[in-house]
Amino acid sequence: MADFTGLAALLPGQTAIIAAIDRAGLDPVTASRLHELGFDEGVDVELLHRAPFGGDPLAVRVGNMVVALRCAMAALIEVAPVPPAPAA
Repeated sequence: MADFTGLAALLPGQTAIIAAIDRAGLDPVTASRLHELGFDEGVDVELLHRAPFGGDPLAVRVGNMVVALRCAMAALIEVAPVPPAPAA
């Protein structure tokens, strides 16, 4: 079984792969907007920064874009750790 966690649980600098998005927890417009921004299963994401005093919002790199997300929305995005690179 894979080790999934919410995107909001990552530490700054951590990279992960989007495993699932709880679209039922989002209104249709927001779910569509996330898709347009590149938040889809199998995509790499990196948590860049948390705002001070509570950490909301988060700065997340998805593809070549940096997107600000509220922690509540980021919690609906399940991620899995990036597998280690094979040894050369």
